[in-house]
Amino acid sequence: MPSRGKYVVIEGNDGTGKSTQVELLRARLKNEGIESIEIHEPAGIPIADAIRTVIKNGDLDRSGETNLLLFTASRHEIWRHAEKQLDEGTWVIAARNYFSTLAYQGSGEGLDKDLILRTTETFTDAAYMTPDLAVILSLEDENERAKRIGKRGELENPDTFESKDAAFQRRVNDGYLQIAKERNLPIISALQTPEEISDEIYALLP
Repeated sequence: MPSRGKYVVIEGNDGTGKSTQVELLRARLKNEGIESIEIHEPAGIPIADAIRTVIKNGDLDRSGETNLLLFTASRHEIWRHAEKQLDEGTWVIAARNYFSTLAYQGSGEGLDKDLILRTTETFTDAAYMTPDLAVILSLEDENERAKRIGKRGELENPDTFESKDAAFQRRVNDGYLQIAKERNLPIISALQTPEEISDEIYALLP
């Protein structure tokens, strides 16, 4: 029976380069003969993709509690799929997990963080709540962050979170820093080159 795969999470605000780091890490693992899949919460499987469409549509006004429920529903389905892969020895490399909900809905939208934790714990499990490795990509330069996001082009609908004001983004950034402090997670500067960031993440692998 193969040994269980590792669950690695790359976190941070929009524009920090999470997707790029997921791709770079998977390429390095492949060179070592390690199979992996990628997750981009809240998407990755058909039902989660459908929920993400609602989440990302900034034209749909809703409460922080509703966002929590939407993210949790998507997360529950994604994790069911990921668990099977981990049991087969495949590594799961994720851009985001529940740390995003703590940062965005907790720090950003003011939702009770204990409620976020209780809800997430109910619909996932201990392995999800405690990744084998989690890192926070930090980009506190709001002008640089906005410039990176601007390169993505115009969306058909305003993005629920990317389009929020600078004060919201600062609360999210502060939330990530608090998460890192409370959970002793490494913080990596997203102002470095993608290769430099990749080297730092790789050196931390369990």
